[in-house]
Amino acid sequence: MVHIVDRRHDARNKSTVNRQRFLRRFKGQIRDAVRQAIGRRNVRDIDAGEEVHITGKDISEPQFRHGRPGVWRRVNAGNDRFVPGDELDRPSGGAAGSGSGQASPDGESLDDFVFTLSREEFLDIFFEDLALPNLVKTQLAQIQEYQSRRAGYTPTGTPANISIRRSMRGAAGRRIAHGAPLKQRLQALQAEWEQVVAERGEGDPRARELEEEMARLRHRLEAIPFIDEFDLRYTHRVRVPQPSTQAVMFCLMDVSGSMDEERKQIAKRFFMLLYLFLRRTYERIELVFVRHHTQAAEVDEDEFFHSRESGGTVVSSALALTLKIVRERYGSQAWNVYVAQASDGDNWNDDSPLCRQLLDESLLPLCQYYAYIEINDEQPRNLWEEYARLLPRHRERFAMQRIATPADIFPVFRSLFQKRLS
Repeated sequence: MVHIVDRRHDARNKSTVNRQRFLRRFKGQIRDAVRQAIGRRNVRDIDAGEEVHITGKDISEPQFRHGRPGVWRRVNAGNDRFVPGDELDRPSGGAAGSGSGQASPDGESLDDFVFTLSREEFLDIFFEDLALPNLVKTQLAQIQEYQSRRAGYTPTGTPANISIRRSMRGAAGRRIAHGAPLKQRLQALQAEWEQVVAERGEGDPRARELEEEMARLRHRLEAIPFIDEFDLRYTHRVRVPQPSTQAVMFCLMDVSGSMDEERKQIAKRFFMLLYLFLRRTYERIELVFVRHHTQAAEVDEDEFFHSRESGGTVVSSALALTLKIVRERYGSQAWNVYVAQASDGDNWNDDSPLCRQLLDESLLPLCQYYAYIEINDEQPRNLWEEYARLLPRHRERFAMQRIATPADIFPVFRSLFQKRLS
């Protein structure tokens, strides 16, 4: 008889630990399942997690089995026909698994193992290899601003920071500490002197000795300074690092009349995915939302995604407003500026060259990365042609992609924000 004793600790969160171990072991299959899910779901379904199918052979575990009792021998048949790597001929009698053959009582198989990823696990795998381009190159990932705060007292400092109350309290404590033993000794000598004078008179030699000793003690007490340099205390201030916002993302969306409802929905889904990515990946980042038709306006998050305002098309109005906001609020070297623009590419012919000029001369030099997404399933429009002229000069910080259908949102997003090797 075989006894197997499992001495592993049965922790309270054992299932959680096992789940994390499972995710690490089958991360390749899980990552493939997430990539397949990207192509068939929309942004609103991203909270639903994903079911991962893992074949039975991949989850096989070693098993203990009882050995054959007694002494026995085994003869292994030789193999003079096949070597590793050979391909076997297809068996005759129809395609495998077609059901045309006769059932057999031999053999067994396992169904695929179905594993459901939670929302958090799905998003972790989905965003693990995405990042804002060129963020590290600025070396501002750990920018710190400092704020002065009080941190107690120090024995050194400038006269302007001296704390009179704390210095006087320290001086009083020092005088008490130094004078207490002397006063106790003085009181004892005074009591002895009074006793000697009462018994022998003031002319007794012992009385004179006591008087001299008491005089020396009084002199020592009087010599204790009222305040000493050692007592001075100064208010101490330290510089505490305060994390500063290190990046800002501008979201520019075309809401003109040429952007029909379907195209607007695609643009909104792209920006929803971008918003989710930024909020989940970066703790300190600001978002600026700009909607434009013939005029551009900075709006809040709710109006950006849900407003029904529409009109003509002047794309340069959005670029001019973005440039103004960058110069007024994010013009210092401490900011990483990013811009994502979504449009159908339809613009006034005279305005598209102006857009290219604004980007080339003013906006792109201030940006770490500018992504233009054209939502159009037809031929590229005039805005696309003008922007394409910027690629040779700004390939590191400017990118262009086209989205024709909602299924293109995820691949385009991953292409634009794929983590680059430094």
